Amino acid sequence: MPVFTTPIPLALYVHIPWCARKCPYCDFNSHEAREPLPERAYADALLADLEQDLPRVWGRRIDSLFIGGGTPSLFSAEALDRLLSGLRARLPLRPDLEITLEANPGTVERSKFAEFREVGINRLSIGVQSFDDGHLHALGRIHDRRAAIAAAEAAHAAGLDNFNLDLMFGLPGQTVEQALTDIACALALQPAHLSYYQLTLEPNTRFYRSPPLLPDDETIDVIQERAQEELARHGYPRYEVSAYARADRRCRHNLNYWEFGDYLGIGAGAHGKLSDPAAGQIQRLWKVKHPRDYLARAGTPAGVGGDAPVREAELPLEFLMNALRLVEGVPAALFGERAGLPLAALEPGWSQARARGLLENDPERLQASELGLRFLNDLLQAFIPETEPV
Repeated sequence: MPVFTTPIPLALYVHIPWCARKCPYCDFNSHEAREPLPERAYADALLADLEQDLPRVWGRRIDSLFIGGGTPSLFSAEALDRLLSGLRARLPLRPDLEITLEANPGTVERSKFAEFREVGINRLSIGVQSFDDGHLHALGRIHDRRAAIAAAEAAHAAGLDNFNLDLMFGLPGQTVEQALTDIACALALQPAHLSYYQLTLEPNTRFYRSPPLLPDDETIDVIQERAQEELARHGYPRYEVSAYARADRRCRHNLNYWEFGDYLGIGAGAHGKLSDPAAGQIQRLWKVKHPRDYLARAGTPAGVGGDAPVREAELPLEFLMNALRLVEGVPAALFGERAGLPLAALEPGWSQARARGLLENDPERLQASELGLRFLNDLLQAFIPETEPV
């Protein structure tokens, strides 16, 4: 049975599920806003949802807050202020709390950046995806290159210099030169952080049903290698599989995920993970998915979509799926602190992966080698439980 002897950091994720248009590659719980958004009702539902979860985390401090979606920047600053005020009244918050809001480069949204800052938002994550109008059209995005650049400039003007740009590569028909042009455009805008990830065809998306022609594996490898070199050269070293940041600008919220911290999830379809020292287990829970159902049920037992403990046999894989995404890995001792198990629970997978050159040969650290980062799925295969769930 897992034993937890040290406090585990706690983060809060808030899901706002509406967006202007559903992108053909998106498999998130997002819904096109076809009528005025129920901002006040949804903010109140989020707070009712939180109140139901409070007994699970009573007395614990929130170390980071991430408002994602959908496109939560569609909400007004007034609605977000209502939400944030309610959170402050119900939870102890870290004094220098990182509060991230996901945003898209739409004209209406970027005009609200200064208002977002006034209500307490101190970090933006802007979904640019590309600076090439042809690729943006192929991705179903509703903004163009000029709007993407204007969004970053608006963030600077609003005093929100701590912003992330989301960029994708491996886009339909994309060349190496086009991918590097996207990197150059991003660097010119001086973000604090870059998320740079490959387009994948996820089930239950339009792209999965009608796949576009994507670059071959060789082109993808060249793009990734050259982009990584260029970002490092300009002061954005890679610290996670898909994340690059200036010094001291790593995303606290995502680091909590990767280091297997705890998190509450409120909102339609939001997921949470909470460690229970008294029960000696880690519990996952999730909320009902459709916004209509969530609005009707939030704060009641019917608003919980389900919950389940993480089986002890699954904990090594659950931990490593997150921790090994970090380029520098984590101290080996963190496994005991966050998974509640001795290091021996990682055997024989740890020895096998080290023998194959997928893990660094350091008994004090859990760190994928350069080869292991390239073939992370192969590395994680060594830690899949032998028995199936019952």
